[in-house]
Amino acid sequence: MKMLFVISSLLVSSAAFAQSAEEQAVRATITQMFDGMRKADTTLFKAVFAPNATLQSVIKNKEGIVSVQQSAIPGFITSVGKQPAGALDERLSGMDIKIDGELATAWTPYTFYYNKQKNHCGVNVFTLVKLNGQWKIQNIIDTRRRENCPDL
Repeated sequence: MKMLFVISSLLVSSAAFAQSAEEQAVRATITQMFDGMRKADTTLFKAVFAPNATLQSVIKNKEGIVSVQQSAIPGFITSVGKQPAGALDERLSGMDIKIDGELATAWTPYTFYYNKQKNHCGVNVFTLVKLNGQWKIQNIIDTRRRENCPDL
């Protein structure tokens, strides 16, 4: 009887941690973006973005005033391609994915390394849409700070 309880408990707990195929597909899209960044492979990198995708950063200046800076995705792609492979390494400490139909979000705390040196950290929030059966990144908004960054 004890063994039956242990087996059923393991089955229930493993089901709770299992990811759906859609969650895995969202994770794969985000992973491909970071793999493309690390490899400085603009073809791999560019393929994950939706048409008219946006990139934003929450910025705080020296006076403590917060603003949102917007960057163009084509410029972001070009800047990645200008780096040597391995220069850009953004490491995630987690990925919390939420999905409703063809809309998904992912909250990803990160530490960013430039040329193997810790540069900054924060959180990315991805908005993805499912277009023609594939998850594409529609928006990324992030925070950036230089203090209290974990080693990842």
